[in-house]
Amino acid sequence: MMPVRTTIPYNQGLYFITFTCYNWLPLLAQTDGYDLVYKWFDYLQTQNHSIVGYVIMPNHIHALIDFSESSKKLNTVVGDGKRFMAYEIIRRLKDRRETETLTLLEKVVSSKDRANGHRHEVWKDSFDWKYCKTEEFAYQKLSYIHNNPCKGKWNLAEDITKYEHSSARYYITGKHAGYRVRDVEVVIKKLIERKEE
Repeated sequence: MMPVRTTIPYNQGLYFITFTCYNWLPLLAQTDGYDLVYKWFDYLQTQNHSIVGYVIMPNHIHALIDFSESSKKLNTVVGDGKRFMAYEIIRRLKDRRETETLTLLEKVVSSKDRANGHRHEVWKDSFDWKYCKTEEFAYQKLSYIHNNPCKGKWNLAEDITKYEHSSARYYITGKHAGYRVRDVEVVIKKLIERKEE
């Protein structure tokens, strides 16, 4: 079980991050919002954070992110990304006249959030995180991320290297798919060096 609604206690490090669309609705697929996640990744890179692995599913995102030292709390960094993507998803739903979905996302906003100017509920409130302290754990999470599109009900590709919105292709063939990642080996080496300091 991953911690939920808890503050990440460190301001740097390698983390497995997951966030999910409200009620597991396929909002990323419905709005073709994969590029919004890539834009968030781009922004993270401008802040010296690194994307090590990822998969963007129709209704949730898993990412392995190496956060460099930050003055912002990591919860804020992730929260800001979710907010940016939420605005864009709502804009696209409006452009596509997806009134049924918009009405649903509007109805479920709590009165407290509504009072704070919140109009639609795009994501589950919290996000899940796991701190990757060891090489073994980082590889375990990377494997979990990469297998996501081909397990359970999904069947989004015939094999994991064929799914466009995942770093699996890079780790298996050396060729990047939707987004260029930083190799986990480089990050692990840094992790080991940090421990030795």
